[in-house]
Amino acid sequence: MAFDLSAQPFARLLGLEVTLAEKHRVVGRLVVREELCTAGRILHGGAYMAFADTLGAIGGALNLAPGTGTTTLESKTNFLGAARPGDVLTGEAAPLHLGRRSSVWQTRITGAQGRLLALVTQTQMTLERPAPV
Repeated sequence: MAFDLSAQPFARLLGLEVTLAEKHRVVGRLVVREELCTAGRILHGGAYMAFADTLGAIGGALNLAPGTGTTTLESKTNFLGAARPGDVLTGEAAPLHLGRRSSVWQTRITGAQGRLLALVTQTQMTLERPAPV
């Protein structure tokens, strides 16, 4: 099932497309554009992080109890390769931990032929009141 990003203006600005959104797996796609790159014409690290953060937050939100929300508490990124304008990236987020007060998500961002470009681990904190995803 795809996920509606109409309530997420930054994800739309990135050009992120969520192609699968389930409780234990969220998959998205990002086409690298010049506007997302550094002066060296490679994807900015913040774009990698925002891509992964969005996927992990969606996964966290899909696992929430009614009347609660989520926000990113911590995120760590290992940058392993470069992406250039025109490259199509795939991000796949999966939970490492699903708890009552938090969830931990790991997102693998890959490029052509499945080459691993970034590995992101983030903690989503559960909020007692809803927060936008």
